[in-house]
Amino acid sequence: MNKDVVTMSSGNTLPQELASLASPINDSQLSQLQQTATELSPHQLAWLSGYFWGLSQAPANRVGAAVSQALSVTSTPQGQLTIIFASQTGNAKGVAQQLQREAQALGIKVQLFDASDYKGKDLAKETHVIIVASTNGEGEAPDNALVLHEFLQSKKAPKLPHLKYGVIGLGDSSYEFFCQTGKDFDLFLEKLGAQRFIDRIDCDVDYAQPVAEWQAKALQEVQQALSSEQGQVVQLPLSQIDAKQASYSKQNPYLATLLTSQKITGRDSGKDVRHIEIDLTDSGLTYQPGDALGVWYENNPQLVQQILTLVGLTGDEQVAVDGSPCTVYDALVNHYEITASNPQFISQYAELSASKKLQKLVENKDKLREYSAQTQIIDVLKEKKCALSADQLIGLLRRLTPRLYSIASSQREVDEEVHLTVAVVEYPVNDERRQGGASSFIAHQLAEGEQVKIFVEANNHFKLPEDDNTPIIMIGPGTGIAPFRSFIQERDNRAAPGKNWLFFGDRTFTQDFLYQLEWQKYLKSGLLTRLDVAFSRDQHEKVYVQHRLLEQAEQVWQWIEQGAYLYVCGDAQYMAKDVHQALITIAIQQGGLDKDQAEQFINDLRKAKRYQRDVY
Repeated sequence: MNKDVVTMSSGNTLPQELASLASPINDSQLSQLQQTATELSPHQLAWLSGYFWGLSQAPANRVGAAVSQALSVTSTPQGQLTIIFASQTGNAKGVAQQLQREAQALGIKVQLFDASDYKGKDLAKETHVIIVASTNGEGEAPDNALVLHEFLQSKKAPKLPHLKYGVIGLGDSSYEFFCQTGKDFDLFLEKLGAQRFIDRIDCDVDYAQPVAEWQAKALQEVQQALSSEQGQVVQLPLSQIDAKQASYSKQNPYLATLLTSQKITGRDSGKDVRHIEIDLTDSGLTYQPGDALGVWYENNPQLVQQILTLVGLTGDEQVAVDGSPCTVYDALVNHYEITASNPQFISQYAELSASKKLQKLVENKDKLREYSAQTQIIDVLKEKKCALSADQLIGLLRRLTPRLYSIASSQREVDEEVHLTVAVVEYPVNDERRQGGASSFIAHQLAEGEQVKIFVEANNHFKLPEDDNTPIIMIGPGTGIAPFRSFIQERDNRAAPGKNWLFFGDRTFTQDFLYQLEWQKYLKSGLLTRLDVAFSRDQHEKVYVQHRLLEQAEQVWQWIEQGAYLYVCGDAQYMAKDVHQALITIAIQQGGLDKDQAEQFINDLRKAKRYQRDVY
């Protein structure tokens, strides 16, 4: 038989006869207890019942002291691990997600935050924090971490005496400000009084192994610390964690079929740009405009053989890759970067080969970085031939990493396909031609109908406005046009009424106007409100997209005042900087701001996600 119940504010219930019992405490005390009880778990309530029974058995003069001590303990942060990622392209996010999965498998209470969703003041409530931070551009914080990065340098940042922390920095040692954002966060937290429970690690592009080793040590430290605070933790069966994560990813790519590889630059163009279509049928893969597609590629067998010959190897020599034996030839084709050079490779080879030219370069970091950016590995090896063992050669090289390409299609438009816009990296060196690893694989090695390993890399920091009425300004020269093709397709399929303005630039109108017919169709239909183009070599004075922006400064400012979102995609080294400066100039000229105010205004647009960049 059901008993009558009295309902509490939490939805919990008490039997009527218990509620009607005479209470030894007054109404105010009962109300406080009830409010506290609604906020506690069953485990916490059980613990408190034993705690209060113990107090009831203590002498009266000890009860006040015991309660005071208990309250002082509970005023400190509750033990858990918080992981925060500062990510531009998704690498830091992927590392953070893996950390979360491993922590869960160890039974550690853990929560994961995008840096843009984390309130800096909440660090004062944490006990253990791991920050995984990529570095953007020339030592800048990723867009999603700008607010947190700035907050921790401000006077508003709280003191953090209770916080234990660790930092993973991700970067590329080819750049001057290697892992600068990770170094920044490490320093900020230290100055606020937090203590490292593990030293920061600065990882290069082949970060998988060092991150795995650091992760194991870090989580062991956290597990031991939280176990001593909270009692024994229970390790979850790995199958329970892994089952939730079963999907295609960088570590588990999907084997897709290449449908189309079509050159979309003219016969006389100096560039080979391909429109690529890949079949996703039955994969379950989904993507949003602004996301990227990761492509795992194989190195050119001819280039592999050239390198082996230069260092005196046949290719049959055995090496170990991730603990498994294979020939050095297979290792170079499938597992190691053999096109793009890097300062570490040059420095190590300079020592092995005793090349005076390379050794002189190593002494000047600026010249070393410049030489590294312009020189492929095979040309470094040719500076002075040197016999190497298979293990020595492998030891010089970075691990192969997938290339990320901005997706050039909306899934609403193309259904179970994904499109890319790929420029083949190709240039002459003496009487030979050098090609990029991934782009040449896609354009020249991979035939239509053959398979390629891919995965979707979400980019939450390059997204269309949620409100379809919002106007957008898209600035994308060259292959930077790719995500804007996806934006326009998406807005077309959503019948979005917001205005759309595209700035596109390339070398010549007749040879390099990528997707020309599509843009003209969208312009004619009215979906594309405005189109401004800059073809640098069609006139004596070179004209680029930043010049077109300045020419249309008054209209650009009006759109910004109307709430327009600004998007920039393409070259980070030159174009993105020039466009950024053009926007500051527009804010000064049209907005009546001084230089500092204009810079702050543009920075505020970035923080508000109204100015988003996908640059490389």
